[in-house]
Amino acid sequence: MITLSRLVKTFGNSTVLDGIDLTIEKGEIIVVIGPSGTGKSTLLRCINMLETPDSGEISLNKLRIDFAKASRAEQLALRRNTAFVFQNYALFANRTARDNVAERLIVVDGWPRARAHARAMELLERVGLGDRGNAYPSALSGGQQQRVGIARAMAADAEVILFDEPTSALDPEWVEEVLGVMKQLASQRQTMMVVTHEMQFARDVADRVIFMEGGRIVEQGPPDQLFSDPKDPRTRSFLRKVLGTSA
Repeated sequence: MITLSRLVKTFGNSTVLDGIDLTIEKGEIIVVIGPSGTGKSTLLRCINMLETPDSGEISLNKLRIDFAKASRAEQLALRRNTAFVFQNYALFANRTARDNVAERLIVVDGWPRARAHARAMELLERVGLGDRGNAYPSALSGGQQQRVGIARAMAADAEVILFDEPTSALDPEWVEEVLGVMKQLASQRQTMMVVTHEMQFARDVADRVIFMEGGRIVEQGPPDQLFSDPKDPRTRSFLRKVLGTSA
């Protein structure tokens, strides 16, 4: 469904992504793990061009883009087929939960306001916030704000939803409510790519876990294999640190 080829991204003299090749099948749940600063979030941001890669290609269904010469129209087409859930929620503070979810439907997709609002309320109901449609972000907990962010991503009806450390900004008591919504999406086989430090979530939900270091994919495989029998010494070292095991 999605194929990345030779993806490169640099910031100044630093190479953050160093020739990434990756294929994601429709309905697949990919979880990306690895040390901080190794390019995981940048990879997600490049997939929907929140960051512009220096070179490489992406194919998504019939859409094929050479990043080195992507047009504005191609960027917009890619963004229409991807949705992004930010770690810091990124909600409009002066708009209600309903309006935050409906915004894309009205502005990008041209839906009539009443229809967009009705759809937004359906999605808020799905993430357990059907009674909070008229609440502003300041009146919502961190977990509730992130669930609004997920509902907003769902409104895009995108081919893939990209989650950039969606629980990292949350207090511990809110983490499970957000992971619960994500698990529900995964059970419906929504194509997802998730950067996270939640290793149990990766074990429970992922079809494939990818370990990145130094801007490269070091190792990947089913969670049972990667967590119990990692092949690369860098993967083993990372898992020992985060899991406290002898992996």
